[in-house]
Amino acid sequence: MLIETEKTPNPSTLKFLVGQTVMPEGTRDFASPEDAEVSPLAEALFTLGDVTGVFFGSDFISVTAGPGSDWSDLKPQVLSILLDHFTAAIPLFKPGSAGEIHIPPEEEVHDDPEDADIVAQIRELIETRVRPAVANDGGDIIYRGFNRGVVFLKMQGACAGCPSSTATLKHGIESLLKHYVPEVVEVRAA
Repeated sequence: MLIETEKTPNPSTLKFLVGQTVMPEGTRDFASPEDAEVSPLAEALFTLGDVTGVFFGSDFISVTAGPGSDWSDLKPQVLSILLDHFTAAIPLFKPGSAGEIHIPPEEEVHDDPEDADIVAQIRELIETRVRPAVANDGGDIIYRGFNRGVVFLKMQGACAGCPSSTATLKHGIESLLKHYVPEVVEVRAA
């Protein structure tokens, strides 16, 4: 099995392309060892000590290293865990954990029904234009709401905590949404 690695815009995060489907639908972000308890793979990656975040995408895994960590030491250890996991065909989530369907309560969205057409346009642009581009960088973006012209988005994976995430939100995503949806006046991180 060959696992490729790619740098991401976040210098603390590497993207590991495992050559097969990781998450058939959706994504999953693990921000702590406690979050990772539902997944043998995420749990194993956190045991390395220097790992502060794990993100499962459709065909990749992004791993974030803590401050002061050296990727030249950490990368071989991550690769070893990934190889062992996928070669042994271990399930991504523990049985009975419902880990694959976990939706944190903070991701619930309450939009004004009067904005339904605007919200539909925003969601479609995010799904078709923004999320694929963000996934290429080892992360994901989640729609969190629209209120009085302001779109709220949550960055995950390599994009969370990335030094260029503010520029991505303000100059990339905000410009795109303003262009296609005139009612959008601003984009903010949720």
